[in-house]
Amino acid sequence: MTDQPLISIITITYNASKVLEPTMLSIASQTFKDFEHVIVDGASTDDTLAIARRQGTPNLRSLSEADNGLYDAMDKGLEMARGRYVIFLNAGDTFHTPEILGLYASAASETDADIIYSDTDIVDVTRQRIGPRHLSAPEILTFNSFSEGMLICHQAFMVRRSLAPTYNLSYRFSADYEWTLQCILRTTPKRCVNLHTVGIDYLSDGLTDNNHLKSLKERFDIMRRHYGLRTALLRHASFIPRAIGRKLKG
Repeated sequence: MTDQPLISIITITYNASKVLEPTMLSIASQTFKDFEHVIVDGASTDDTLAIARRQGTPNLRSLSEADNGLYDAMDKGLEMARGRYVIFLNAGDTFHTPEILGLYASAASETDADIIYSDTDIVDVTRQRIGPRHLSAPEILTFNSFSEGMLICHQAFMVRRSLAPTYNLSYRFSADYEWTLQCILRTTPKRCVNLHTVGIDYLSDGLTDNNHLKSLKERFDIMRRHYGLRTALLRHASFIPRAIGRKLKG
């Protein structure tokens, strides 16, 4: 690995010992090796750090200290990152196959793209596939396409580090949506590449999953500010009843 790897993989953890191992093994199994792995841990009190160090790749760097939530930790990861591109792969999430990071890298090298993205499968804690994510990555990535919602899973979204902003910490559950919008605003559709494959297996047990209504409320506010009240109301007219039904079933 060079002093500046092509890709920085950033993993956020907090007491993640039960779900971290698949993530570490997935990263270690990647056939593409010009990357660094940055772990930002929120001062875990379980075996998270021991697992990370035991199963980490030689290019692992880690920081463990108290933070002000998930997105504050992500900002720390961006600050630590040295790669030309950054991609987040949080505890419990994995690359879909050992070749995926290589596909991202090839697209970056061949096209000099600003953003490279893929689709996502949802898995359970046993790593069994539940199904595809309910939203699919757009063929052409534009700012307007994201008025439909978070079309690309955050973990499937790789961006040139020089374009990546900090997160809006006033949002606790949906700051990744606004962060993605800000990234898209800093480039053009011609500089965004769809890999046309499933890139990420996302563990259906995350912070946003467990706080879905709060996440929707924040996402509504973000959408209203960027796309207007009418668009936000239309998009959430079906989301909110569905989220309430999901919560009642749970």
